[in-house]
Amino acid sequence: MAPASSTRIKAIPPNTPAPAPALYQQIKDHISRRIQDGSWKTGDRLPSENDLVTQFGMSRMTVNRALRELSEQGRIVRVAGVGSFVAEGKPQSTLLQIANLASEIRQRGHDYRCKVLTVERVSATMEVAAALDMRTGESVFHAVCVHLEDSVPVQLEDRYVNPRVVPEFAQQDFTQLQPSEFLVRNVPFDQVEHVVDAVLPTMEQAQLLEMEPAQPCLLLTRRTWSRGVPVTMVRCLHPASRYRLGSRFRADGNPVFE
Repeated sequence: MAPASSTRIKAIPPNTPAPAPALYQQIKDHISRRIQDGSWKTGDRLPSENDLVTQFGMSRMTVNRALRELSEQGRIVRVAGVGSFVAEGKPQSTLLQIANLASEIRQRGHDYRCKVLTVERVSATMEVAAALDMRTGESVFHAVCVHLEDSVPVQLEDRYVNPRVVPEFAQQDFTQLQPSEFLVRNVPFDQVEHVVDAVLPTMEQAQLLEMEPAQPCLLLTRRTWSRGVPVTMVRCLHPASRYRLGSRFRADGNPVFE
């Protein structure tokens, strides 16, 4: 019989210094700190690549990688032939409420627009039927919208609605009143379920959101109920570089609304 194998854990001597971060990470950390502490504000121009090469004594390739990753993370905006600038902070939407996206955008002083792509009546797939407690193949409303902030897509909304609860859904003008706001105003709900996933968009979704398909998205899937009856199931896809989702709680677990 072969001897039982054993795992040896190598002890780390006390006071061992942590390894230094990679060179490009040092540049990223420096720029991020200047943005975080307010030294560089939204719209401020960053030092040029040449200046950063001289300042840090690193190669142009290293500096370029740092700037590229900061751009992909939405911290800076790079303009070819002009330079790099501090990007506007990503807006944050709460997970504790059904956010009114149009109001959030307008409160920031920005222009809001809803581009309605589809409003139709379709047969429920097995997944949709299960989510809305319906029979597979039963008729259900389907709406697809792109929400834009200052003409930049920030959310792709793919929604299914139970016609037994909201029979007038398909007759609405969602360019004037976005679907979630219409439902909140007209259908009292008593339960909400939120699930958030990190995903990559499909090619079609990336085109609608005007983003690269290799960049990640936040997918918020929401279901609501009214008196125990499912009202809607919606998938809201956000480019991670343009949007974030979060919540704030008290120590006792109760939410904080401001």
